[in-house]
Amino acid sequence: MRILLFTGKGGVGKSTVAAGTAAVAAASGLRTLVLSTDPAHSLADAFGAAVGSEPTEVAERLFVQQVNAQLRFEQSWADIQKYLLSVLDVAGVDRVAAEELTVLPGAEEVLALLELRLHALSDEWDVIVVDCAPTAETLRLLALPEALGWYMERVFPVQQRVMKALKPVLSRAAGVPMPGGSVFEAVERLHAELDEVQALLSGPDASVRIVLTPESVVLAEARRSYTTLSLFGYRVDGVVANRVFPSDGADDWRAGWVMAQDEVLLQVDESFAGLPVWLSEYRPAEPVGVDALRTLADQMYVGSDPLARPGGEGPFRVVRTTTGAVLHLSLPNVSRAEVGLARNGDELVVTVGSYRRLLTLPAGLSRYRVVGAGIEQGELQVRFTETVQDQVSPKQENA
Repeated sequence: MRILLFTGKGGVGKSTVAAGTAAVAAASGLRTLVLSTDPAHSLADAFGAAVGSEPTEVAERLFVQQVNAQLRFEQSWADIQKYLLSVLDVAGVDRVAAEELTVLPGAEEVLALLELRLHALSDEWDVIVVDCAPTAETLRLLALPEALGWYMERVFPVQQRVMKALKPVLSRAAGVPMPGGSVFEAVERLHAELDEVQALLSGPDASVRIVLTPESVVLAEARRSYTTLSLFGYRVDGVVANRVFPSDGADDWRAGWVMAQDEVLLQVDESFAGLPVWLSEYRPAEPVGVDALRTLADQMYVGSDPLARPGGEGPFRVVRTTTGAVLHLSLPNVSRAEVGLARNGDELVVTVGSYRRLLTLPAGLSRYRVVGAGIEQGELQVRFTETVQDQVSPKQENA
């Protein structure tokens, strides 16, 4: 099964590109599902068809779904919300306000990913295309499973044991209900499901495509997205430059736009060196409907396989050497000064801008000492020596 995620700055046409790619996949004979993690669902508008909360067939072998986030929320968050509501009730918070306060931020996007997991496990589809939320929301969403995993492995077991042992005392002393077993089970279940999602989306059959328009501000965000997606271990397999002005027969006004876009497109090639850049021309009419979307994608992907799996070993790997090992993490478009690196026990903390990833080192590497780090050919390379490190306090290092 092939999974493709499309993201990009709001308004660049990622929903149209995602829908067109799905239409091409279905036309090639593959059973295809396209769904949205964007709360502002627009797939139904792109296809010009009524779409329900379950997969709706809009063409042969082509199904579209706009996830019913409220239903999934009730299924996955109900036990946790019930406990939080009981706490707020004791605190005297109005019931309506309490319900608003207990809604998980970004719930629609998170639960759409859980829906993706169910579809992937069903074996009903050959291709799943995901129309993601705009870039910032997508990056926060894709970072969530690993962040929750860190909490579940290190904090949650201790908290669960303390609560179980001290629940009667704490309940009387604090005057508020303490969480019961069903609450902890719900959190554990949510973590396990999100962990499966991360494994699915960072695996060899899944990849992300960044959609942009040839504008400097949009390109700057796309470059940051490429870096951050790589930081969290997701494969970017290409870029779509959408709404490119055709150069044929351009008048003076359009010729100016063509020239400006050509300059940005050169920067796109430099920023995403080694990745395919597909061009989609600005069309005289908005592509709506299966036929129009398929035509757009056919022209965009001409000469290439839109469903080709990404090659290589992925953004993260460890290579053994004669003296130790080198950890490789793809970090394109950053300089040495923009990356922070810290060692904390068996974790490597990598910071780029406002994003931070806690990398749990492989068992055979956690005892080794870091002897150097740097950015080479778009990768963070951290060198380890076989000398077993002494027990020292964590030391901040700059990559």
